[in-house]
Amino acid sequence: MLLKEVCTPEVVCCGAQTRVLQAAQLMRHKHVGDLVVVGDPQEDRVPLGIVTDRDLVVEVLGNGLDPATTTLGSLMHKPVVIANENEDTTTVVARMREHGVRRVPVVTGKARPSESSR
Repeated sequence: MLLKEVCTPEVVCCGAQTRVLQAAQLMRHKHVGDLVVVGDPQEDRVPLGIVTDRDLVVEVLGNGLDPATTTLGSLMHKPVVIANENEDTTTVVARMREHGVRRVPVVTGKARPSESSR
C-alpha cells in the first residue's frame, strides 16, 4: 500500500522562528499533535524538522523554558525523517523504526509536504 493512500491530509506547517506559545495555540486550533517546521511556510515548504506536542511539554515546560520566547527551531527533531507519497508503507515503517520516530512528513516528488503527514 502506498503512503498517499493512508496519509492524514492537511499538514500544519510553521517556520523555525515560531514561538512555542504560538505553536501550542496553533496545535490546539488545528487539532494536531505535531507541526512540520519548514524554511518558508508560505512558499518553499521543505521540511527542516518536526515538533510534537510532547516536545512542548517535556522540553519546554519540563525544563522551565519560557514558551513565549523559545522557538521551534531550538526544539525540532533534525535531521527530519521524511517519506515520499509514492513509497510503500512497509518501507517507511521500517525507516521510522530505524530512526526511532513515530511521525514523518510525507512529501511529493518535489520534496515539499504533500498536504499529508502521519
